[in-house]
Amino acid sequence: MPAARKDKQASSKPKKKNNNNKIKDTTVGFFNDFRYGKAVSVNFFKKNAWLLIIFLSVVLALMGVRYKTKTKMEQIKKLEKELVVSESDKLREKAAYMSLIRETEMLRLVEENNLGLIFQEQPPYEITIAQ
Repeated sequence: MPAARKDKQASSKPKKKNNNNKIKDTTVGFFNDFRYGKAVSVNFFKKNAWLLIIFLSVVLALMGVRYKTKTKMEQIKKLEKELVVSESDKLREKAAYMSLIRETEMLRLVEENNLGLIFQEQPPYEITIAQ
């Protein structure tokens, strides 16, 4: 009986080695198939169709989001530039308006008080005495 047990134990060890060899053979076989274009076959697409559809949908959605984000960012930059120009126009117009209001207000006060002052178009002359 001990000899029979040794044979069973001996026969079980090579089976494990054969299993490892089979795994190595299948991985080598996969790489060889991939190298020669056999790994990407119609069966591969049939088995993984749902995964491929989901993957393509995600990729297309991300591309769409990126495009939408870029167009919105360009629009924001354009509107920011327009806002800066509009703010400077507003300040210029406000300054012109304020100067008109002050001038007309002063003219009104002069006329009300009958001071007889007029707005001089030319600046005053400076008289210097030569020595």
